[in-house]
Amino acid sequence: MRKKIVAGNWKMNKTLSEANTLLAEIDSYVKTNDPKCEVVVGIPYLYLANAKEKYENLNIYAEDVSEHQSGAYTGEISAEMLKSVHVDGAIIGHSERRQYHKETDEQIGAKVKIALENGLTPIFCNGELLEERKSGKHFEVVKKQTEVALFQLSPEEIKKVVIAYEPVWAIGTGETATPEQAQEIHAYIRSLIAEKYGKEIADEISILYGGSVKPANAKEIFSKPDVDGGLIGGASLNIKDFGALIQTYSDL
Repeated sequence: MRKKIVAGNWKMNKTLSEANTLLAEIDSYVKTNDPKCEVVVGIPYLYLANAKEKYENLNIYAEDVSEHQSGAYTGEISAEMLKSVHVDGAIIGHSERRQYHKETDEQIGAKVKIALENGLTPIFCNGELLEERKSGKHFEVVKKQTEVALFQLSPEEIKKVVIAYEPVWAIGTGETATPEQAQEIHAYIRSLIAEKYGKEIADEISILYGGSVKPANAKEIFSKPDVDGGLIGGASLNIKDFGALIQTYSDL
């Protein structure tokens, strides 16, 4: 069966004391409630080592990783460095990395590959802009992003990837894809994997929805057959909302 996953992406938020408070709250929630899904917390680099030492119930992910193994890349963090502090995985190819840092599908593919080589689980992000959705190019965009970044991988490697579909037009805007829109594109992404690697492998891969998921809309989205959880932004920054999302998915 596919993993059910609720993953938080903190982005550039929380001071050290605030981070420790929220991590402790999430850790306590997991211990107390024993959720029926995997709980992932993507946090800033600064807090990774401390989080891995303190919170054994949580899957701790970096918010990015370098495509380079090592070398003269000032400010970059390598997969080997993340592995050395026992990080579980990394969010790769988020729309904000694509937009603000001009990351290409080829770069993102290199990051996925190097993460896997170092035993990290990549959450690979794809998704279209508003103008691409309005012009009916969303399938084309998602197909290219997925093929360029992932289809270099072997069947054994692709099975270790988590995919997060994020309609860029629904991130931080208050807009959300309808449950039907989410299901349609998730099923399409799974069909792309099936065409390349076979249905059995495609059915093993978790595909998360990442576009303004909140407690109010989570049940409808999470209940769709090809939606295997969420990559949560703003609602992951407080225990009330994040806990409610974890509980919602656990109760399905």
